[in-house]
Amino acid sequence: MNDTYLRIESLCKSRGINVTEMCKRLSIPRASLTDFKMGRRRSVSASTLQKIAEYFSVSVEYLLTGENANTNDINLKIALFGGENGITDEMLQEVLRYATYIKERENGDKQTI
Repeated sequence: MNDTYLRIESLCKSRGINVTEMCKRLSIPRASLTDFKMGRRRSVSASTLQKIAEYFSVSVEYLLTGENANTNDINLKIALFGGENGITDEMLQEVLRYATYIKERENGDKQTI
C-alpha cells in the first residue's frame, strides 16, 4: 500500500470516518482510491488530491510527501501576514482562493470587453 493512501486513511481515522465516507462527502469515486490503494492505479488526479487536502486542511504536498509545510507556504505567510506564527494553513488557503477569485474575475471582465 502506498504512503499517500496511508496518510489519507490516517486523516480519515483522525476525523472518526472511513475512506468511503470521505469519498461520499467529497463526491470522489471510491473505486479510484481503492484502485490506488491496491496498486491498480499509480496516481490520483490533482483535483482529487486538492479536494482531500482542503477537506482535511492540509497541503497536497503533505498528502504526497508527509511534509507539513513547504518553503513557499512559509514565504507566503510572511509576505501576506508579516510572519507565520498563528497563521493556519486554512487561513492561507482562504487568502489564496480569494486571490484566485479576483484574478479570474479580472480575466473574465477583460475577455468580455
